[in-house]
Amino acid sequence: MTTVTLTATATCTAGAARVVSGTPEKPGLAQPVTRRLLVERAGFLTALVQRLAGGLLATAWAEQHLDQLASGVDAEGRRLPAKGWMALRRLGWTPLIPAGLRVPDRVRRAAEEETARALRLALHRRAVTTAIIATWPADPRRRTTDDWVLLRRHLPAGTDNVTIRNRTRQIASFAARHGRLPDGFTELETPPTIPAQVLLAAADRQLVRVGRLDEVRARVWVQLPTVPAPASYRDWAWHDITVTLPPTVGPDTKLCTPTLRLRDGKVRLDLPFDTTVEAAPLAGHRRAIGADWGYNTLLTAVVAEPGPDDTVVCSGRALRFDAAGVSRKLDRLRAHRETLKTKVTHLERLAAGRHSGLDPASTAKLDLLREEHQRVCARIRNLGRALAWSAARWLIDQAHAAGATVVYLEDLTCMEAPGSSKAWNRRLSNATRGVLADAVRHLGMREQVAVVTVPARGTSSGCPRCGNKLRHIQAPDNHKPANPWALCGCGHSADRDYSAAQRIAARGLAGQHRTTRNRAGQATVRDTVDAPVRRTKTTTPRPAASRDKHRPTPSRPRRREASRVPGFSPAALATAGSRPAPTKAVQRPAGRTPQNLTVQVPGTTRSHTFSSNHTRTRHRVRWAVLGRGFHHHVNSTPLQQRAGPHGGETPGTPRIAQEN
Repeated sequence: MTTVTLTATATCTAGAARVVSGTPEKPGLAQPVTRRLLVERAGFLTALVQRLAGGLLATAWAEQHLDQLASGVDAEGRRLPAKGWMALRRLGWTPLIPAGLRVPDRVRRAAEEETARALRLALHRRAVTTAIIATWPADPRRRTTDDWVLLRRHLPAGTDNVTIRNRTRQIASFAARHGRLPDGFTELETPPTIPAQVLLAAADRQLVRVGRLDEVRARVWVQLPTVPAPASYRDWAWHDITVTLPPTVGPDTKLCTPTLRLRDGKVRLDLPFDTTVEAAPLAGHRRAIGADWGYNTLLTAVVAEPGPDDTVVCSGRALRFDAAGVSRKLDRLRAHRETLKTKVTHLERLAAGRHSGLDPASTAKLDLLREEHQRVCARIRNLGRALAWSAARWLIDQAHAAGATVVYLEDLTCMEAPGSSKAWNRRLSNATRGVLADAVRHLGMREQVAVVTVPARGTSSGCPRCGNKLRHIQAPDNHKPANPWALCGCGHSADRDYSAAQRIAARGLAGQHRTTRNRAGQATVRDTVDAPVRRTKTTTPRPAASRDKHRPTPSRPRRREASRVPGFSPAALATAGSRPAPTKAVQRPAGRTPQNLTVQVPGTTRSHTFSSNHTRTRHRVRWAVLGRGFHHHVNSTPLQQRAGPHGGETPGTPRIAQEN
């Protein structure tokens, strides 16, 4: 396989810090800096960079400047450098330094890099917008075939339909307000807001230095201003900051230059690190997992293989990650957030309508409500992120357990919540699914599992067997909303999400030779290639049924009758050869006590260790993110390597050990 460099980012919080007189080569007297003073000085730097970058972006936000940047050459015909700050300097675009300020050249580089990235991101949007304006149809809501052909000629290569739809709506909204089409991209969009951060990667060792102290700690040297408006170089000082690395940063990874920002009253360092991994191939897969974003379950997956006569064979076992408990918790938190926001808005309107403002009691109440609102928002973000990474870890573990080398997902850019129902928007919240898709890609690249997206149109409405339109009805054994059962005239009758997962896997395997990478480097199949799905039940050997009905079956012992035997006790049952009885009260494992299971990947010499918290039930395993307390909120299919769709060709492995 080809080795590639996987770059990930770990968000670290600045710990102990010292201000050092001199330089890192010749450090002088070192004095400790309090966390409050460090946050204040980091705020001076971020505000300075944001001010310089915002002024430069407002100056360069013009059609002629964007044309010059899009040409890729300077006034002398030389090719522009790849680094953004160097390209802007080649074009003669530099930030305006206010009089009386002394700003190091490396700080100006960080401001110029922020501006260059914002301008280069706008170039693609500008090209799409210009093409749509030039080929504006008579009815933008329904383009004809000729309109689409003409539009595709002007659009940049690889532009998806979702981008066309969003840009068309933006232009139509402008035309409805002004009665005409925009003259250019800069009239349609205002300059974006520069984030309050410092891209230290644009600087060199004269502004920042990064090094390891040991396996779990790193040291960051950075120059920070000691006053809001530094007038000389004496107002700048080196600060030695110690950060604790998270467990995801291994001891053999390479640390890169971080990005400095402020969050929740703390100094955050987004520290990139490089890891060398083996790249998974995009084609040639013989076993895959297709996953569908469900309505009642977060993920529903199925194992599939290419079959004879251009068909796809799927197993009859559905893999489900049910996060209904966490979703209900998120709904309650969102409702609480909306209530707090309503109260805050009401008090702010009262304060704006009074000349004397609010009384001290109302002011204190407003401050308390704002603080509680921020806390609830942070809780929602953390819970959604933890849920996404938990589901991603489960999906990659299922791929390893089944021997699959690729995971096919729906293209999230095509998802759009219909109507204006708040409950439906919460149910189809794409924030968690977007983080989940990124997490699956990251874990898949790190563990040699390809992650490819396929077109989502028709996956839930079409039959995986014949391709005809499905009829969605209420589930016969469940009363969940959203019509979770699918019927077809060909005889197909299955769960709606399970049917969609089958079709996703079929589209991926049938179109794997057309897999490409988009502008962001993500593997995707743009063309819809449907293949008929054939379902083959897995042949799991079962013990022969006993004809003696006076004794319990071997698979389901009747403990209730055994407890009626005189002299029965758990100790006697344990000595009789059954499962040992616990000697003390049994307690569910804590959030940071993982259970490990090592599974050999079929057909290779590679093994995979699953680390998770779980509690076995009869049919499911309740998974938990370490330290997140998901034990009673997430239900998922247990990891079990079973026979493949054709039966018997993949050796099985033991189930996860059942807890006492």
